[in-house]
Amino acid sequence: MYSLSWLVVLLFPMLAAVQTIAATIGAACKTSVQGAIRARFGLAPALLALVMVVAVNIFTLAADMEAAGVSLTLLTGVPYQWFVLPFAALVAWLLVAHRYSRIERALSFLPFIFLAYGGSAILAHADWGRVLHAIVVPEFHLNPAFVGGALALLGTTLTSYVYIWESIEIAERAPRPSRLGIVRLDAVLGMLLATITFAFILVATGATLGTHHIAVETAADAALALKPLAGPWASALFAIGLLGSALVAVPVIAATTGYVVAQTFGWKGTLDADFPHARRFYVVIFASLAVAALLSLVGASPISLLYWASLGGGVATPVTLFFAVRIARDKTMMGEHRIGPWLGAAGWLVTALITASAILFFATVAWPAR
Repeated sequence: MYSLSWLVVLLFPMLAAVQTIAATIGAACKTSVQGAIRARFGLAPALLALVMVVAVNIFTLAADMEAAGVSLTLLTGVPYQWFVLPFAALVAWLLVAHRYSRIERALSFLPFIFLAYGGSAILAHADWGRVLHAIVVPEFHLNPAFVGGALALLGTTLTSYVYIWESIEIAERAPRPSRLGIVRLDAVLGMLLATITFAFILVATGATLGTHHIAVETAADAALALKPLAGPWASALFAIGLLGSALVAVPVIAATTGYVVAQTFGWKGTLDADFPHARRFYVVIFASLAVAALLSLVGASPISLLYWASLGGGVATPVTLFFAVRIARDKTMMGEHRIGPWLGAAGWLVTALITASAILFFATVAWPAR
């Protein structure tokens, strides 16, 4: 039940390396990772990265919008389908009306609710000896379920939109060169918090659902892992955190899609621009939200959608990471901010590990162990 604990521990240095590389590209190139790919390698490689990023973004958007609807179902009892389209319309309005930054600040504390999984893990009397053993003595199984779970975990944390958005934010913030160290530190601390949260969720879920062999198939199942801490309020606490996460994440994913497409084709586009001055940019955002909303209404569970989106992220991420590391080590592109050999080696190692995981997953599916 704690078999992937060792991978969560490895996530922090991997996330820290990737986010630091992305932040450095944003600061040095004054554009996103995608914009830098277009400038350095031309249209064809940029189109390859575009397809990978947008495809995963659409499925992730669909999963997150369905999750937002399900969170409201947990709170109200009304079927989630009634909430998906209004939620998509709300996100579109927040972005075009330049209100997202205010909402982000107001709701940024809500995902911290998931730190409650730490309290739940303690109150559920998690077997910390088994957790430590799973970290120190890694467990590995050559079957699609285990390898797919590992790839999905890598894909959901190291998915392209996360580090592309990091580069977008840094590029638009345009920090002074003297503040690059602070920018990198901020990226690392953000990833440390994310890793701690993942660890809490993994241990709490193993100590509650794993002990009783309960498969997580719905959001209500996932909420059960908070029961030792929140008791009858577990579903409400989980729903509020899930809704807050969706309100913060969905605009970012949709906006990233708009930036990636605009910067690939050389269109004007930024969230600071009004709709008349960036029509194509906003149309891409609206289209991504509409397609994802329709996809989320097909009927697949949000857990399934998130899993497949995460698998897709694991398969697609190495493509953009390959270009990102090459750019970050390119003196012509980066100038004096070119990353050092150690950070470059870390970037290549992360790229190789995710690529190997994707190849291994397809191999176990094609030739399952007997």
